[in-house]
Amino acid sequence: MLINPAWAQTPGGGAAGGGIESLVLIVLMFAVLYFLMIRPQMKRAKEHKGMIDALQKGDEVVAAGGMLGRISRLNENYVTLEVSDKVEVQIQRPSVQLVLPKGTIKNIQ
Repeated sequence: MLINPAWAQTPGGGAAGGGIESLVLIVLMFAVLYFLMIRPQMKRAKEHKGMIDALQKGDEVVAAGGMLGRISRLNENYVTLEVSDKVEVQIQRPSVQLVLPKGTIKNIQ
């Protein structure tokens, strides 16, 4: 005839490959993702929040975008930076990226 007969595969001829191995692989991949990406990001966010909460008047900071200034006023949501003599800029607290050591900015009187 024109059509060849189809023969079924014998039982136990090949492993299915599913089951517990794939579940262990997924759990292992999630563990690696957690320890390499999620956990360090949460640690950085916690450190940044602590730094934002510890801001004080007179601290020298770097804002997002690279603006340098000395904190002249603080409130709950905003920080006022003195960037030059009698020149002040108001920014949101979370946009403060880095607190500099005292005396870093010398040209602000």
